[in-house]
Amino acid sequence: MSQPDWTITSDELRKCLADVVLVDVREPEEFAESHIEGCKLIPLGELQERAPSELNPENDIVIYCAHGMRSMQGLMMLRMQGFARTRSLEGGIAAWNGEA
Repeated sequence: MSQPDWTITSDELRKCLADVVLVDVREPEEFAESHIEGCKLIPLGELQERAPSELNPENDIVIYCAHGMRSMQGLMMLRMQGFARTRSLEGGIAAWNGEA
């Protein structure tokens, strides 16, 4: 079961978009189809290796994928690496785009 502070809704994210680092953990071809403006693409398979050099654990980080499954895996990886201020976008980009 997810912790209350582990997720963020699309509406909540829209209110704080300028204050968070957005990370898309989908594959490049998915990213090319649609993504949230200003996000950083780090596919899930590369996240554990790239996060320490590309992300700051002091930042508020929101990660997302297509529907929220991969981003929860990514959240667990990041939290285990000390990124305590990481949340997952509920419903992923589908929810962001109003498709969920």
